[in-house]
Amino acid sequence: MQNFLDPAILFFVFGLLAGLVKSNLEIPPPISRFLSLYLLMALGLKGGFALAGSGFNASVATSLACAVLLAILIPVMGYQVLRRFLSGFDAAAIAATYGSVSAVTFITTTQFLESHQIAYGGHMAAAMALMESPAIVIAVLLANRVRHSLSVQSNSLASNQQARIAGSQVSLGKLLHESVTDGAQMLLMGALVIGMLTGESGKAVMHVFSVDLFKGMLAFFLLDMGLLAARNISALKTSSIGLLIYAVVAPVLHAGIALLLSVLCGLNPGDACLLMLLAASASYIAVPAALRIAIPEANPSLYIGLSLGVTFPVNILVGIPLYSHIAQRVLAH
Repeated sequence: MQNFLDPAILFFVFGLLAGLVKSNLEIPPPISRFLSLYLLMALGLKGGFALAGSGFNASVATSLACAVLLAILIPVMGYQVLRRFLSGFDAAAIAATYGSVSAVTFITTTQFLESHQIAYGGHMAAAMALMESPAIVIAVLLANRVRHSLSVQSNSLASNQQARIAGSQVSLGKLLHESVTDGAQMLLMGALVIGMLTGESGKAVMHVFSVDLFKGMLAFFLLDMGLLAARNISALKTSSIGLLIYAVVAPVLHAGIALLLSVLCGLNPGDACLLMLLAASASYIAVPAALRIAIPEANPSLYIGLSLGVTFPVNILVGIPLYSHIAQRVLAH
């Protein structure tokens, strides 16, 4: 209940309700973009300042390795399940969406942990960045396999399908480059490095920017996310019950895998909570933008609608306090 009394969460709920009643309240796209960049920059700085104090050690390396493993495992598992009742293209697209991460979910979780005085490592911001791209690569490879299968089944369309396969394979390197050099991704990593280099002196200078303003900016951004989530909820009316169940149940299972890895690797409760939320989250910005180019055969209303209309609100309202509680109960020493 305490999570619902957090101003940032309440602004998300308010935005969700305003969107559902079809209010004309909206945040202009340039302001929304600015807020997103601000949050990533502040998060990167805070993570860098924390890393400057702790350094890169075995614990940091273990957490990052767990993050990469999850980023590979989740989309592969998701595709195997989704392929049973969806086309190969839609299955690959949704698996990639749920195999990647939501930066806003991560940022909101860090704020929750800080407000409850639960320690976590600054390196988890790097873990989030590492988890963004693998799912895109896996989805492209899976889509190429589906196209190849279709070309074998239909000889009359073989030449056309082979051309599409070649085009997609050529674009894989481009997609990787765009993913790594994406402006938001680079800003996060750049701020992380700057925070590490400047350490305590940088932390003192940037305190107002990266700490004092953070909560208000997050609340404003979550208001916009509530409005956006409401619009995507209405787009899910034609989705099957099975997909809606997947959007709720699959993230819980992914979080369970992250918890198991955390226990096996001895992560602290704060890092484990963040890893669980990263595993449970789904991308609704970076991956969908890449999928529109890489897998045009997939239905965007499915992978965007499910991630933003179902999984994101569930994680923000229920997942964050739930996974935090579980991580503390299981991993508290």
